[in-house]
Amino acid sequence: MAVLAPERAEQQPAPRPPRRRLPLRRLDRIPPLPGDNRLAWVLTAVLGVATFVSRIWDISYPRDLLFDEAYYPPEGQELLTWGHEYNRGYTFIVHPPLGKWLIALGIKAFGYDSFGWRVPSAVAGTIAVVVLVRLGRRLTGSTLLGLVAGLLLALDGFSFTLSRIGLLDVFLQVFVLSAVACLVVDRDRVRARVRALGEVPRAGFPLGPRGWRLAAGFLFGCACSVKWSGVWFLAFAAVLSLFWDRAAWRDAGVPRPTLVALRRGLPGAAWALAAVPVLTYVASFTGWFLGETSQGKAWAQQNPDTAFPWIPDAVRSLWHQHAEWLDFHTGLSSPHPWESGPWTWLVNGRPILLWNPQGLTDSGGDQVVRYILMVGTPTLWFAFVPALLWLAWRVAARRDPAAILLAVVIAAGWGTWFLDADRTMFVFYMAPVVPFFVLAVVLVLQDALGPATASATRRQAGLAAVSLYVGIVAATFVFFHPVLTGQPLSHEEWLARMWFPSWF
Repeated sequence: MAVLAPERAEQQPAPRPPRRRLPLRRLDRIPPLPGDNRLAWVLTAVLGVATFVSRIWDISYPRDLLFDEAYYPPEGQELLTWGHEYNRGYTFIVHPPLGKWLIALGIKAFGYDSFGWRVPSAVAGTIAVVVLVRLGRRLTGSTLLGLVAGLLLALDGFSFTLSRIGLLDVFLQVFVLSAVACLVVDRDRVRARVRALGEVPRAGFPLGPRGWRLAAGFLFGCACSVKWSGVWFLAFAAVLSLFWDRAAWRDAGVPRPTLVALRRGLPGAAWALAAVPVLTYVASFTGWFLGETSQGKAWAQQNPDTAFPWIPDAVRSLWHQHAEWLDFHTGLSSPHPWESGPWTWLVNGRPILLWNPQGLTDSGGDQVVRYILMVGTPTLWFAFVPALLWLAWRVAARRDPAAILLAVVIAAGWGTWFLDADRTMFVFYMAPVVPFFVLAVVLVLQDALGPATASATRRQAGLAAVSLYVGIVAATFVFFHPVLTGQPLSHEEWLARMWFPSWF
């Protein structure tokens, strides 16, 4: 081998240091659960009780039917009377029956009045807060941040008013949130089982029945049985669940994780996240099938010459009714004074006025304003857009599992509304996705708080920042509480809470 002269050896360039990629990627890291499960449950229960008390207080006021309460409580009463929604001869029943059955339970227990038909919403809204605490704790690995997530949802004016009115969307919210939480538990259980085996066979191994995934399928079916928009969450979450399976096999060292995930996970997913939701949805129409005067039940008998006459009349009638519902929803473009587009929802562009009686005065003859506005707490909702951008950064830079989950669910619950921009829409369509925007804000707070390995000074500063923000949201909620509950205000006090012209 030739030897270089010393002067030539000195001329050789020094080896370049390896190029550092920025930002650093944190690949698919799922934090472990904290070890304070008992304390976490106690604190969650305390928050749940406080949330329920805040929602149930004076919930029967006002006793008038508010907004779409004109439809759902009367339909719930019909379910109690006949076991189905009565055939009026005109079409105003455009949603599946489960949400109205839940309203009917409140009417059955407490009577056909504003208290009876609103109590189920208060219960559902409280459960949503509790579930969000548990989901936030699992996604962040922090009981503190899980409680912050639940507290922010409890302090959200939009979710507060939604929990105090007899509409369907609060039930859609709790079913979607609970279904996603069950899928996340299933993800963690599967990963734990795969890792516990140690050396995994090249072809994987059967995972057996997955109860949490079956529960998720049932809850997604319940969501679709309240409103059809639940199907978007089901579809997006089902695909994400298969990717989670693939990641579990990949981390275990399986050579072909995609094929193994399809072989070991797809059959069970088809049952749990396709068959079970469909069966749940059909089961919600049991009363319709049993009724003789159900809405649209006689269509097949009145139209015997239609296609597929060998299909039972009830099934053809229900299929036809669903086709009418689809036409209604896709063609809904009637102007409404409180309609709004999905691009305005994140900034409270057009909330919904639920109640505003006119001509009220106090004992001195001065004007009194009673206003119930379905509006999100501004200091929380104005953080949604920055949190969405931060979420995108965590997905791109870290491939963070929590951020990926939230991005997928937000795409399902908010992004899909952009597919039909001409449709008449309202801000309460945001209901099922609001908890996930709250979690996006919590991920920002997680980074503000800093990792557990940070210095005490860093953690104290982060905790102070998180506490300050939560305190600001709480103060804003208290300030807006009178216009969330219809409390009497002077004209000047009311104007102080109308921050934008679009809120009038």
